[in-house]
Amino acid sequence: MIPAHTPPPRPADVYFFATCVVDQFYPGAGMDAITLLERQGIRVHFPEEQTCCGQPAYTSGFPDAARKVAAHQLTLFPQDWPVVVPSGSCAGMMKHHYPTLFAADPVRKAQAEKLSARVYELTQFLVDVLNFKPEDCGSDCTVVLHTSCSARREMGVHLTGRQLLGDLKNVNVAQQDHESECCGFGGTFSIKQPEISGAMVEDKVKALKATGAERVVSADCGCLMNILGHAAWKDAQEGRKTPSLPGEHIASFLLRRTSK
Repeated sequence: MIPAHTPPPRPADVYFFATCVVDQFYPGAGMDAITLLERQGIRVHFPEEQTCCGQPAYTSGFPDAARKVAAHQLTLFPQDWPVVVPSGSCAGMMKHHYPTLFAADPVRKAQAEKLSARVYELTQFLVDVLNFKPEDCGSDCTVVLHTSCSARREMGVHLTGRQLLGDLKNVNVAQQDHESECCGFGGTFSIKQPEISGAMVEDKVKALKATGAERVVSADCGCLMNILGHAAWKDAQEGRKTPSLPGEHIASFLLRRTSK
């Protein structure tokens, strides 16, 4: 169960934790998220020594390696500012698993607990802390939302993502069949179990396309990489030149829709 949480007053400053996938594959999504925050009058601080949150090692059964990586992140956010993360899975790792990861280390456990209280997934921060009310400047369109497993089950932010899209007056949000099902990415799961992962993402792409939506929007770039990669592979197999399932991070979608 996700614990009840009282949002803090609107801050003047936040830290931004980009995540590995955003840094390496979707830097534009990170920059768009920062721009969204800055447009709300927030000063965004980006600790340049940030690396991985430690989730790949943690979920692969290597807690010692995960602790080593996570211990470094604990040193990067000294001010008592919110830490905004454009990914439900990485936010979930930092918020819910860091205290457990350092359970046997009293000093670091205390640091992890203090950090945990300040971690927000991006859409959660926009809705619950900033009370962001987007003014839609785009034309009519239909999109479908995909939320990662961690975003839904650990952070509960499928609700805030849905709210942000629903507040856009010219955007129709289609409902996919089997909305709560995994896309098959799961970080290293897709590498260790490629056949199962491939079957899962095939089902997910079919469900997304069946909505008739013009594009898929997600707050997790790992899922986007998996979904859009499979869709592009199918397009190439079928000789299709135009993407049958375009998609983007919700930060990029919101920024584009609210830019005049």
